[in-house]
Amino acid sequence: MALTQLSIAPEPLHRTVDAIRQSADRLEAALPAREDCSVLVDFIEDDLREGLDAIADVEAHFSDVVEALRQDQLSPLRLVDLAEDLRVLNKLEYLLVIASQLRRRLTQAAGKLHSVPRGR
Repeated sequence: MALTQLSIAPEPLHRTVDAIRQSADRLEAALPAREDCSVLVDFIEDDLREGLDAIADVEAHFSDVVEALRQDQLSPLRLVDLAEDLRVLNKLEYLLVIASQLRRRLTQAAGKLHSVPRGR
């Protein structure tokens, strides 16, 4: 098992101003005022947050690799440690699941949005 910890990257701007919440609120306001739409928006918001968190973890792994390669003394142990860190592969697999869920949910939202009367 790899000994490396994924780096903690600074929090991206979209997290600090919470553009995800703002976007979810905007979508919810555009959809019919029904419980199923509210639940769908919550799922979309969760997918966006989880997807961006997974992307940040993958980015951190690649940053760790770049940083290790920039060191004056390359350590074989450090390189093997990075190569055996399977968490990045797990995050990529998880990202595929999240992206598929998000795709399906956005399609559902599009269908519900299409059914909203124009006078809203």
